[in-house]
Amino acid sequence: MIEEGKPAPDFELQSDTGETVKLSELQGRPVVLYFYPKDDTPGCTTEAREFRDAYDVFRERGAEILGVSPDDVASHGKFKSKYELPFTLLADPEHEVAEKYGVWVERNSYGKKSMGIKRSTFIIDSEGNVAKAMLGIKPAGHASEVLDSLQ
Repeated sequence: MIEEGKPAPDFELQSDTGETVKLSELQGRPVVLYFYPKDDTPGCTTEAREFRDAYDVFRERGAEILGVSPDDVASHGKFKSKYELPFTLLADPEHEVAEKYGVWVERNSYGKKSMGIKRSTFIIDSEGNVAKAMLGIKPAGHASEVLDSLQ
């Protein structure tokens, strides 16, 4: 379980452009690390568009936004392009990073159990520590909640 005030687990993942992103290389500025279940689905699109629409405010506060899902690089590229997302999406197809952050969980949908992402956001401070863990969030209005936490 991720604890606030503790170092954020480091990772390396491929971005929507195929480049490798390493969390520890982003130290020096806050990082909004949000986990979402699937590209181009209603809730995930709502969440991504809200982060997109508030992107300039996040940048003014020095924050980097990273979206993570089990989708592959190609899927992320299409999703990013379709909705003109200005931030980086990271591919975690083996859900290794989701597991490190404790957001790869058993879900129950209409009586059917499966493993998937528990929609969650972690605000990582400029020193690389988890400043805030927001677990099991609702997509609508979430970007403004994250902004409030960055103040």
